Amino acid sequence: MKLLLASQSPRRKELLAQLGYQFETVSIDVDESYPSDLLPENIAEYVSNKKANAFEVKSDEILLTSDTIVALDQKILLKPKDENEAFEMLKNLSGKKHQVYTAFTIKTKDSEISKTSKTDVEFSEISDDEIRFYINHYRPFDKAGSYGIQEWLGMAKIKNISGSFYSVMGFPVDLVYEELKKLGCFPNNFQNSIL
Repeated sequence: MKLLLASQSPRRKELLAQLGYQFETVSIDVDESYPSDLLPENIAEYVSNKKANAFEVKSDEILLTSDTIVALDQKILLKPKDENEAFEMLKNLSGKKHQVYTAFTIKTKDSEISKTSKTDVEFSEISDDEIRFYINHYRPFDKAGSYGIQEWLGMAKIKNISGSFYSVMGFPVDLVYEELKKLGCFPNNFQNSIL
């Protein structure tokens, strides 16, 4: 079976490759809007499903789509449009606990499954200078919530995390692996190494 990753995210590509899978990336152009009454914990899965449903899977293919959202006090923090929006987001996250929801969908010709991973992340207090330093050096404009857990801000300022670190990075690789395994899709050379 050919594994297709429908994401241009460097983090998702890196994590799936580190998990040992060979895959091709595909581009799916879909409107990522969602109903305004949808609860934060359901949004990522809704968008991930939307991406999967916009792609025609062949009989020898497995499609993997994903989406991540960050929520603070039930308010959604998407990717920042500019430096000011990134600054405001990080200022609001400072000293507080927020939630990261990452969902994925695995679709074949005959089946489709979606799951959501929830992680609680707590920042210590972040000064204005630290926020500016992070934005100027790491340019987090492609990240929901304006930060990457694997970057400087995550290393220096995350006080507590409950849930999957990799899910905050953009992919709950443990859950993805379990679902791919059920479909007989294993990392490269996995079968050879256990014989």
